[in-house]
Amino acid sequence: MDFKEIFSVTLILFSVIDIIGAIPFIIVIKQREGHIHAEKATIIAAVLMVGFLFLGQSILKLFGLDVASFAVAGSIVIFIVAMEMILGRVLIKDDPDAKGSGSIVPLAFPLIAGAGTLTTILSLRAVYEQTNILIGILLNLVFVYLVLRSSSWLERKLGKSVFAVLRKVFGVILLAIAVKIFKDNVSFQ
Repeated sequence: MDFKEIFSVTLILFSVIDIIGAIPFIIVIKQREGHIHAEKATIIAAVLMVGFLFLGQSILKLFGLDVASFAVAGSIVIFIVAMEMILGRVLIKDDPDAKGSGSIVPLAFPLIAGAGTLTTILSLRAVYEQTNILIGILLNLVFVYLVLRSSSWLERKLGKSVFAVLRKVFGVILLAIAVKIFKDNVSFQ
């Protein structure tokens, strides 16, 4: 266990997950779903991240996928959600039987444990010890859980007008992130 490695991994994952920048997005999901299941989203993100740490390459190979294809799929989901934020329209209709699934898609995946996070975890394996990466993942998940858990408080503190502006601004940023992920992972031949 190396504290310097743990600190580095934690900071790298913190910047990739960017849970602070995702607060307006989290509030949109909360408004649409009525409630954020912080525990469920955090646990599912944890399973994805830890699973990817140990089995990522093998899982993708099992389905005949590469990391780029995985990233493109995640970027499309992020693109659609960003368009919803910018346009103020619901593009993906909720399935009444799947109420509460917003804590899983798009919160747990691709927002928290998205293609960028999972790809980063695979990259970190080449540089850092698995134990240190695992601790870095867990530290980030604690912070993610705290932000998700306080979404109602954050929504009240921001207010409707501030939130409306932030929603549009972060929608454009999220859209740009989706386009960048797509562009970086699609090769035209």
